[in-house]
Order: sequence, then C-alpha cells, then structure tokens
Amino acid sequence: MNNNRFYIERQEARESNARSYPRKFPICVAKAKGVHLTDVEGKDYIDFLCGAGTLALGHNDNDVNKAMMDLLQSGAMLHGLDLITPIKDEFTTTLLESLPEDFARNSKVHFCAPAGTDALDAAIKLCKFATGRRAVISFSGAYHGMGQGPLAMMGNLHSKEYIPGLMGDVYFMPAPYSYRCPFGVGGEDGDRIAAQYFERMLKDPESGIVKPACVVIEPIQGEGGVIPMSANFLKQIRRVTKELEIPLVFDEVQCGIGRSGDFTAFEFSGIKPDVLCLSKAVGGSQPMAVIVYDKSLDKWGPGIHAGTFRGTQLAMAAGNCLMKKVRDRKFLDDVKRKGKIFMDHFTSLKKEVEVIGDVRGRGMMCGIEIVDPKSKPDIIGSKSNGGAIAAEIQRKCVENGLIMEKGGRDGAVLRCLTALSIPDTDLNKGIDILTEVIKSVDKSAR
Repeated sequence: MNNNRFYIERQEARESNARSYPRKFPICVAKAKGVHLTDVEGKDYIDFLCGAGTLALGHNDNDVNKAMMDLLQSGAMLHGLDLITPIKDEFTTTLLESLPEDFARNSKVHFCAPAGTDALDAAIKLCKFATGRRAVISFSGAYHGMGQGPLAMMGNLHSKEYIPGLMGDVYFMPAPYSYRCPFGVGGEDGDRIAAQYFERMLKDPESGIVKPACVVIEPIQGEGGVIPMSANFLKQIRRVTKELEIPLVFDEVQCGIGRSGDFTAFEFSGIKPDVLCLSKAVGGSQPMAVIVYDKSLDKWGPGIHAGTFRGTQLAMAAGNCLMKKVRDRKFLDDVKRKGKIFMDHFTSLKKEVEVIGDVRGRGMMCGIEIVDPKSKPDIIGSKSNGGAIAAEIQRKCVENGLIMEKGGRDGAVLRCLTALSIPDTDLNKGIDILTEVIKSVDKSAR
C-alpha cells in the first residue's frame, strides 16, 4: 500500500496511545540509507533525528551491515545471556580501548538489558549496593529514561506527574543553563553559583539531603534542550563528590560515542566518572546498553543484576565495527567541524530573525532554542519559550523533507542529532531547509 495515511490510521487503531514520533512525523518509512529516508509514497527526507542519536553512522552503514551479516553467516550463537563469546570479548576490548586510558584501566563492564533506561537502573543499583546508601542526586532538566528509577530522576514533569510509586529519595540540584539561568545571572557566574550551591547543600547538615549513593548527570543534557555542562562545572562536581566519597555517574546514553566530537563527552573536562552509562550508538544501530565502572564499586554478587537480552551478539558485532570507526581522531575532528558549520550558520541567522533565542551544543549535538518574539524579556534578556512556534517549524520541516526533533522546556528547542558521518552536501541541504522554514515562521510569529 503506497499511502502514508493508510499506515498511520492502522497504527492509531492498533498501537498504544503513548506512541509519539508518528504524531510528529506522519510517514511510513519504506527505505533508509545514510541520512535519507524514503516513505511509501516515494518522498525523500533528510534525517536529522537518526534514532535520537542511535544511528551514529546513519541508516544501513555498509561496514556495520557487513559485520552483522558476517556474524549471521558464521554459525555463531546470536543470543547468549552473559556467556562469553569471541565477539563479546572483542566488543569489550574495543570499548575499553576507546575510552580514556586512565578511566578504562581501572574499570569493569556490565552488560545490561538493551535500553538506556536499563543502564541507568543498573548504575543506581550498583552504587546503592556498593555504598549502602539510598539517596540519589539528579539535576533540573535531566533525562535518564522511563523506568521507575530513571523516571524519578527526570527533570521533565509531564512524563512522571501522574505516576505513583516512583523511586524515592531523589533530590534535584539546579543545572547551569546560561540562557535561562536558574539564578538569573547566566554565563560563568551561573556555573559558579550552581557549583557552590551543590557543594553547600551536600555539606549542610540541615539541608534535608542525606548522603547519597550517587550523583547522576549528563555532560550534555539531551532531551532537556541540548545544554552542555562546562568543564569547570563538571570539575567542581567531581571535586566535591571525590571529597565526600560519593560515586559520580555520567549518563552518556545520548551524548557519548563520538556525538560531542570526542569519543566520550566527559573527556574534554579532564576528569573521569566512577560510572559511565552507554546505550544508543554503542550498539551500532542494534539494542545495547552497558555501564563501565570503577572496580572499587564491584561489590554485587552473581545474578544481582541481570537481563535476558544482555547477550545480543548482533549488537556486539555492529557496535564493535562502529566504535572502531568513530574513535578515529580524524573522524572525531570532522564531527566537530560539521557541528561548527551548523551552529555558526544558525548563530548568524539569529541576527536576522526574532524567533531564535539561543544556539548551543558541542560536536554534532546541536540545539536551537525558539522563543516567542512577542514576549517580554526576563531579567537576563531571555524571551519566553516558543514551544508552539517550534512545533510549527517542525511540522513545516517535515513537509519540506527534513526530520527534526524538539526538546527542552515546552518543546522549544530544535535538536540536530543527525549521523556523525553525514556528508556536507546533505548537512547543508538540511540546514537550507531549516533556514527557509525558520525565516517563513519568523515572519508570521512577529
């Protein structure tokens, strides 16, 4: 059936009301290659979403597909729980060799059930088991997954507002966010105050916060609106957690595996976490989640944390191939170059239109914050969230052949999570489509 509406209506009748992406992108995808999608009606789209960053090399990368086909044709076991296999050994070796040496040499790897939320659940359990403590510190704007534990650590209220029985003893700290600074100052001052607040609250015997089992943070917030944490802020968080002997967990489910322009998003800061959570791209397009953690935390025993699909050999073959390509310094430098093209362009466009409030990101994790041009600026000059305007931009992008996701407060941040390997021609074409749509919507929004 060559009709998008036919499939959309069947899905609406048969699938959960919780489905989300088909509401924003009402198409039925027939083919995918690189950053190109083709729907059943034959229309082509440039994909700036790529599985929310999962497809670091785009759809159907030739080398990744060959790695999976070779495994399928080899007679190897496809599902092994946590039994050892040659491809699992190679995957683990490649992963550890790709991480910063001073972190990897004292670390162990745990294979989780196959989603990012499972990695966060495992990390929390690991830290609670090792420390004997129950509390968890998270940050405003955080997104850590949809399980009962990770959901409790989520900043966004919409997804958890009506869900009873979430994990208790979760305390939130303000995250630095220069454009909408929680302290009304922005910039380096906002970073400094956020770090000082964090330290004072954890050291104050009247703060109401018991000593936590761990502190969990995204080096670059993703769903929260592409908000990079500065090196200085991360260093201060690491200093305090070290001093107080609190395990520090970095959630790099979305921002890791080359997305930031470094293999891990934390390494630019010169520090290392106690636990690193990885998923999405680490499986090379297939379901995979792992945590890499300091050996001193390895206090749990056999079977304490398991998962049926922690032995997905196909994901290990695909992920092994992907990591070997992504970790190359020339590849990563090119990621930074392409991210700069995107952010420089829209930083320049910001001077011409009124609906762009901020442009930010690192590497190929880029965000454009859309604002309501008719609103009154706040104390630091930031206008109100333009969630409805961002939704209109997203809708018109789809009409013009560009898949672009939103995030952040009120869904007002347009996010670029396209393939790290995107050719310049496709990157520029997508930028052109987005530019024309923003200019068009800007005229009607004033």
